[in-house]
Amino acid sequence: MSAGRNLEVIGWQDGDALAAGVARDIVDLVAGVQRDGGVSEDGFARIVLTGGGAGGAVLRQLAALDHAARASADSFPVTAIDWAKVHVFFGDERFVPTGTTGATARNDDLADAELLSHVDVPEANVHRVGVPRDDEPVDGSGLDAAAEAYGEAVAAFAPDGFDLHLLGMGPEGHVNSLFPHTAELSPAAGTSVVAVRECPKPPSERVSLTREAIATASEVWLLVTGEAKREAAGEVVSGEDPAQWPAAGVSGSRRTVLHVDAAADPR
Repeated sequence: MSAGRNLEVIGWQDGDALAAGVARDIVDLVAGVQRDGGVSEDGFARIVLTGGGAGGAVLRQLAALDHAARASADSFPVTAIDWAKVHVFFGDERFVPTGTTGATARNDDLADAELLSHVDVPEANVHRVGVPRDDEPVDGSGLDAAAEAYGEAVAAFAPDGFDLHLLGMGPEGHVNSLFPHTAELSPAAGTSVVAVRECPKPPSERVSLTREAIATASEVWLLVTGEAKREAAGEVVSGEDPAQWPAAGVSGSRRTVLHVDAAADPR
């Protein structure tokens, strides 16, 4: 974070402990939003999911917690999420067809597999980035149209921002699809979603929420695991230049948390 910004660092023993602990914290946060109102004061929680290894593990743990809560609801009620009152967004998306596998798989496919297919969230509440048409190049006008449509969905269903934005982070400090020294870090003011071309990490074409959109979140949580990301985590803690380390330039309006496992902990 930039100098003077509050950043809470929470360390976990390993990636499994981080995923389990963060999932429990998400349940508590979302249940609180649904009880008290949240950013839009309507009882709906607006959460932004992230992909990657840490993000996927958190989603898997959320599904397990939801299953356990439903199984014990009659005999031993526990805090649980009312998924009918959740709007789900994605911090970024690879502009590839649904069902693409491997390193270029879509984040919403990961979310479906690990969480969304296991909980009772209405499909209308899951706000996805469009897919390319078979008859057009992925770097053509369809990419811009997908970004524009996603921006319209964000404006319509999260007009006051998000209650929680989860972020992964790359070893060079990228978040969402915002990479160091790229134009997408500084779009025109008021831009919540950008089309990304020539991304340094394949696939080259993506759609991403901007830093301005991230800043509308009440809470921003970075999920960081592995020794390869320790240097970047240290730059976030030190508040280095966001142009070089984009993760150092994101924050929530109420709370910003860097969750790290022991291998990534820079302290």
